[in-house]
Amino acid sequence: MKLLSVNVALPRNVEHRGRTVRTAIYKEPVSRRVRVARLNIQGDRQADLRVHGGPDKAVYAYDLSGYDHWKRELGEELPFGQLGENLTVEGMPETEVSIGDAYRIGTALLQVTQPRSPCGKLVMKMGRPQFARDFLASGRTGFYLRVLEEGEIGAGDAIVLVSREPDGMTVERLTRLTYGEARLTAS
Repeated sequence: MKLLSVNVALPRNVEHRGRTVRTAIYKEPVSRRVRVARLNIQGDRQADLRVHGGPDKAVYAYDLSGYDHWKRELGEELPFGQLGENLTVEGMPETEVSIGDAYRIGTALLQVTQPRSPCGKLVMKMGRPQFARDFLASGRTGFYLRVLEEGEIGAGDAIVLVSREPDGMTVERLTRLTYGEARLTAS
């Protein structure tokens, strides 16, 4: 498992359909090592703290296999950070990562807390009205992490599984239970 990219953004205003939307979904890769703190990554913030951020959603990770899926589905290459993730990772698909798993990345220790639920800002950024539905149906939602130990991370760091919950449920399974099997498999 490997950290491919660390992506950050500060909240900004964007115009969408005649209104101003405050968002931090426009993540960009950084080339330096950054500090992971309890509530976010250095250089990153969340725009709407009612639904994003907080101790259980401090960091959002998305696996490379999801990018491969969207390249096939959309017929285009997407840059890392396109889906709003802080960490673009390799070898951590939702079918294998479980809620409660703890991972060491650099000097930080992170724990998986929940799948990501798509929001209107992701739909806005992707420019596809049905993207939230397609995102959920794909089962490739990525996942949020809490910070158990603050530290520094950088692209290229190995990701090491430190502990696994014995009865942990995979991210994909929890997504399917939360949103309904039928809804997720409908095209």
